[in-house]
Amino acid sequence: MNKVIRQTIASLSLTLCMSNISMAQLPQNLISKNKNMDNHSIHYQNIKVNGLNIFYRESGDVTKPTLLLLHGYPTSSHMFRNLIPILSKDYHIIAPDLPGFGFSDAPDHNKFKYTFDNLAKTMQDFIDHLKMNRFTVYIFDYGAPVGLRLAMNNPEKITGIISQNGNAYKEGLSNEWDAIQRYWNEPTQENRMALKDFVSKEATWFQYHQGVSDTSLIAPESYMLDQQFLDRDGNIDIQLDLVKDYKTNIALYPKFHEYFRKYQPKTLLVWGNKDPYFLPQGAEAYKKDLPKAKLTFYNTGHFALETNVTEIAAEILEFMHKLPN
Repeated sequence: MNKVIRQTIASLSLTLCMSNISMAQLPQNLISKNKNMDNHSIHYQNIKVNGLNIFYRESGDVTKPTLLLLHGYPTSSHMFRNLIPILSKDYHIIAPDLPGFGFSDAPDHNKFKYTFDNLAKTMQDFIDHLKMNRFTVYIFDYGAPVGLRLAMNNPEKITGIISQNGNAYKEGLSNEWDAIQRYWNEPTQENRMALKDFVSKEATWFQYHQGVSDTSLIAPESYMLDQQFLDRDGNIDIQLDLVKDYKTNIALYPKFHEYFRKYQPKTLLVWGNKDPYFLPQGAEAYKKDLPKAKLTFYNTGHFALETNVTEIAAEILEFMHKLPN
């Protein structure tokens, strides 16, 4: 009997010892796992740039090559919410909200000059503040003229350009720009107010859904969040100031083309071919100045990431893999 008791006690002691060893190892395993997960988590950051609060999303290992994601109208860095977790496994991702958009400051249009030159200046100060010395830039919609200004002014920093419906050629402008161009040519109050529906919920819904074959892929929080920001007091004037100033981007197109021809930046073009604002011809026009650029069309609309994020992410990863560090 005593022998059985002794054997039972020995067995329990061995089990307890093994359990303690496992428990001792468990925290280290969890720490290692959590550290790895933290590299892929999205961090929501804020910094002051010339007195403005600039909100940005950051993810990935800071020692890896950096990718700067620039959103367009009427959205914010929220448009990259599904792309960032895919890319951040291999790259360091920075995605700011431009002034007047998303969670960044949106000062009154009488206190801040809402021009594309000024947006680019703010982003220049932003990348300087973060000491972004080398990066690839992803440009979309309004992010295109901002990002291309950065590229022209910092050619030594640019490792590559990814344009997702980021227009830089007159061929890419559809007839949806006709009313806006009337305002450019005759900047009267009447023509300005004729564009006030540009920020309406119907217009925002149109931008997300037009040209999309399966609209069930469009997350409602995407356009509803955009509209929440668009409906802020004073925002109509902010957006109409930018609409008016967009003509300066057209005037800069020849300078953009000159930059392309001179520096031949590695370029990836991923384009929704049913975009109501920026036509496929605008994507094809890049090839005139960047003959080695890769162009892929997707059967979708303006916000291609809403419907084709997996395919676009795969193209980006392949493109980034071939770039110099």
